[in-house]
Amino acid sequence: MSEHAGDPATEAFVTYRNLLFTVAYEMLGSAADAEDVLQETWLRWVEVDLDHVRDPRAYLVRTTTRQALNRLRSLKRRKEDYVGPWLPEPLLTTPDVAEDVALAESVSMAMMLVLETLSPTERAVFVLHEAFGLGYDEIAEAVGKSRDTVRQVAHRARKHVDARRPRKAVAPSEVRAVLASFQRALETRDFQGLVNVLAPDVVLISDGGGVKQAAVRPIVGAEKFVRYVLGGIEKFGADLAAEPTTLNGGPALVMRVNGEMDGILACHVADGRITGLYFVRNPEKLTRVAEETVLTLG
Repeated sequence: MSEHAGDPATEAFVTYRNLLFTVAYEMLGSAADAEDVLQETWLRWVEVDLDHVRDPRAYLVRTTTRQALNRLRSLKRRKEDYVGPWLPEPLLTTPDVAEDVALAESVSMAMMLVLETLSPTERAVFVLHEAFGLGYDEIAEAVGKSRDTVRQVAHRARKHVDARRPRKAVAPSEVRAVLASFQRALETRDFQGLVNVLAPDVVLISDGGGVKQAAVRPIVGAEKFVRYVLGGIEKFGADLAAEPTTLNGGPALVMRVNGEMDGILACHVADGRITGLYFVRNPEKLTRVAEETVLTLG
């Protein structure tokens, strides 16, 4: 891209790059694949006659959406062969993401997992309409469907997501307080303290990708989770520590074992307790937790 620096195509692409990345990431749940989509979008963009482009932003969003849809279909096949549960690739996000309620919810681990249950077209339509506020006509052009079809898909996707999404947003300060209690109990091996901070039907989903050890199925229940975690710590004699951070627009923990980063732990909180835990250990998914990623809906 540097060899084109200073020309109108580059300036337009740079202007909207963070937006395009956010679109691709929300559709794919993978920063690495989102970057590949942006590269494909750029290669197509530099071949375009800008005299025939009325709205560069709309054109670039359409192109990104089409490339992301192609990538999403191939990702589905890859996920079918994935070892154990699949979780989105976590991102270290800038403070402004957490302050934007709509953006923080749209990229949260809990919401990204809900989006995984949609078909590729449903996911594209939902993301573009609900998160980015695009109209049906513009979405129809991006996904190659009629306006009426897009409206029907949007209604179906919204109904599907509403039935599965977290019922209410929780203030980041409350989540941080709950996570702090969880962290203290975990580091002191306080069985009852951990049980107290977890909802009775808490669900742990862990992603090792076949590279790191992880539960092959979700673990459901507070006491079952605590026995699993404390048993593992005792078995391997690990020196476990946690550091607060902000991932995907919400409070999270960087987990360290014997001083080395072992994974990240994000959570969902409701009524003062943790209802969902998302533990990513796959090293290939931990490359974006050291440097902040800028996300935007605008």
